[in-house]
Amino acid sequence: MRSGFSLRPPGSLRHAARRPAGHALRLNAEHQRRENRLDLPGRPPEGRPDLPSRPQIAAAALASAALLLALTACAPSATTAAPTPPGLPDGVTAQLVQLRSDVAARQAQVELHNDGDTDLSIGALAVSDPRFEGDATRVLERDSLVRAGATVDIRIQLPDMDCAASESGASALAFTYTVDARPRQAEAPIDDPLDFIGPLHERECRADAVADAAALTLASFTPSAAGQPADLLLEIAPTGDAAVEVVGIQTTNLLTFAGAPGTTADTFPIAVSVAAGDTDPHAVHLPLVPLRCDPHAVQEDKRGTIFTLEVQVDGEPGEIELAASEDMRGSILTWVANWCGFGSG
Repeated sequence: MRSGFSLRPPGSLRHAARRPAGHALRLNAEHQRRENRLDLPGRPPEGRPDLPSRPQIAAAALASAALLLALTACAPSATTAAPTPPGLPDGVTAQLVQLRSDVAARQAQVELHNDGDTDLSIGALAVSDPRFEGDATRVLERDSLVRAGATVDIRIQLPDMDCAASESGASALAFTYTVDARPRQAEAPIDDPLDFIGPLHERECRADAVADAAALTLASFTPSAAGQPADLLLEIAPTGDAAVEVVGIQTTNLLTFAGAPGTTADTFPIAVSVAAGDTDPHAVHLPLVPLRCDPHAVQEDKRGTIFTLEVQVDGEPGEIELAASEDMRGSILTWVANWCGFGSG
């Protein structure tokens, strides 16, 4: 297709007046006839030989119209479908998982398995989901080598949840990669086989609603001698802006609560109601004892100091999670080891 065109026809006709020699007596008469003569069709006006004739103008217009139609046919249509995003490299599969060790830090992992014949170097990576306020991206900015036949887990930091979004949604994975020294990109849906995003969205959005009414904090931990309950202090500080009821706190996989003498409680009752306008804080002392005393339970602990609180917001019951700080977690695990008799002091 030609990139340019001109409406000026090539080889415009030019007429020069011929005056036969020896006809001087007819000069004035011929000049008068030219002055009074109308221009005839198909001929350029004499004295203006640079202008095209009517047939030439018509031919040029037809040529321009034909070229315009050709250009229009070559132009992309407004209804042309968007290009299909590039899928995963051949032989590569991916899934999104969250392990127990990821929960407290609000992280997850993209598990990439390379069943192809070529090693891949994975660069920037992100997981998007309509329930996220932004993308989940790498915890460490680096490249990851996924050799042929191997599996690599890439840790990502989860963003805040979009509480205006539905609890259901589909996640998508996008990343850059290099194969045979050639940079490429991939984009495809990614499965959540453990179905952790939906419950996480529900739980964290409920926690936001609770925080509108009151700040809940594990404020302090006081260890105890073996056989006696330690003291875990839960502080409830109303904001005055909304209402919430803190119903109870559940046992973890490592810790439980002393009940009546010789018993424990799977859920320790709290029963603190906060109304809109309340500002007086509440202090709840939780009698903490180990649920188990096998050393590997402490050594391999991932969620033993993450507590589940039963709450009620706007008349609807639900659960939120409340984790001990890292310093408090260390103190609790040391106390469990000493309480159970396998600690160092």
